[in-house]
Amino acid sequence: MTAAEVTKQESHADAHDVKLTPFTIFRYTYSIILLCFSIVLVVALMFTGNTKLAADASPWAALIVCILAVVWLSMIEGQQASLVGLPPVDPELYKDTHPVTYLNAATAFLGDNLDRYLMGRQFMVLLVVFIINLCGAPTSADADVLGLPQWVKTIFLDIGLGMIIFTCQLGQLTTQVNASHCMIDFINNYFALFTLYVAMAIEFSGIMHCSYLIQNILSFASGKPIQTKEEPKTGLKFVFFWGRVLMSLAILGFSLAVICSALFQGKTMMAVKYPSVPNGASIVLFFFLCSIVGMLEGMQIAFFAVAKLPADERGTSFFGRKTCELLFRGNGQNLPGFMIGRQLTVVASFFIVASITSMNIQPGSGDNIFGVSDGAQAFLNLGFHAAVVTTIIASITWQLAASAFPIAFLNNPATYILLCFALFLEWTGLCAGSWVLASIMKKALKYEYDEVYVGTPEERAANNHADKEFADDAGKLYGGGFRGHAVGSHDALDGPIQSKDAIDEAA
Repeated sequence: MTAAEVTKQESHADAHDVKLTPFTIFRYTYSIILLCFSIVLVVALMFTGNTKLAADASPWAALIVCILAVVWLSMIEGQQASLVGLPPVDPELYKDTHPVTYLNAATAFLGDNLDRYLMGRQFMVLLVVFIINLCGAPTSADADVLGLPQWVKTIFLDIGLGMIIFTCQLGQLTTQVNASHCMIDFINNYFALFTLYVAMAIEFSGIMHCSYLIQNILSFASGKPIQTKEEPKTGLKFVFFWGRVLMSLAILGFSLAVICSALFQGKTMMAVKYPSVPNGASIVLFFFLCSIVGMLEGMQIAFFAVAKLPADERGTSFFGRKTCELLFRGNGQNLPGFMIGRQLTVVASFFIVASITSMNIQPGSGDNIFGVSDGAQAFLNLGFHAAVVTTIIASITWQLAASAFPIAFLNNPATYILLCFALFLEWTGLCAGSWVLASIMKKALKYEYDEVYVGTPEERAANNHADKEFADDAGKLYGGGFRGHAVGSHDALDGPIQSKDAIDEAA
């Protein structure tokens, strides 16, 4: 491509714009109204002292921390979409026009750094969501705020719809929508580079390293080698790696012990928010929700894996076939619908898990868990232990399992049930306003679709800058989830996508 072609290709400026219909406009409108109400509700909860951080510190502290956490969450979520989609593109195409994006890519795409980033990023998401919960979630379902009638409180406070809409639209889907097609512009800033370094530092710390042990066990069980771009570890590197695995196992064991002990003793926010729920039932609910989140995390991996297979190889049982028929029906429109409904379900589960596991112990009261110091108790009150357990047990483990055994996931009846539920949530349009916010953000920050800078995959190939092939992950395990779509093509947030069946028929 010439310099002019690399810089701008205005013919692609509206390549992924959503076409408006009366029903779409209705969904956008009522979703934005729900978001505005949710923002007012969350702020009102803070300034009436009905959130944990507002009560323990001050409403202003809760508001400021919440804003910072949502902004960072939006970068974490959007950056993933950029970094998993850019590897096939020749970085020379954007090196001069987007130098910070090039720095991000040079760091993330070196060796196995992308998997390291994805591992650390997963922990960051959980920890930030737990902090948002401390800032904005009500400490009681009967909180007296804005004089709301009981049925509204039940829906928006007890069920938590207010926090779900607030977090999904502001902290997740808006930037995911933009970053999925404005990858190059989205990470062309030092905030993205800082976030990348933080995620990799978390992975380097070894907190999540027992996930690699799980990865090796699943690799042995499935007979699938682990995909890597690096030489096997030897000598001190080998010792340092497995030493961190042992440390991570100890951290995970301690974190699980803290959660179970606190739940049995009624020392979590669950006992405050839902005092009628028995302590034993809280433990059952915690592991049930971890399983739900795990299934949803694994399903996205399994769905993208089987999308590459012929239709007759996707499911080997009644429920496996039913799942694939529903998922790939028509032109594949239910796959993006699942991804959006899945996001809503996962966030809802995260907030309930945060309520279940958040400690209700005041440091200095003499009631610290396991008799730890006041400083250690204050640290645990931030939810670090819960983020560790949820990331490993309810997220990464299930992703790795789905990568090793995708067909087994499809054949599970729970997969079909959760798919139907996720599609129903997407149909409601609760978070459809994210596309409105994404459009406003795109215009305000002057984002352009990636094709404007680097063209479509076909155009790049015609100009001697053909994309590198996505790594062949068939029969292999990755450390950090599914890979992205090709820059300049459809993806799961871009409306109906062409299923493999339709592609095969066209061919």
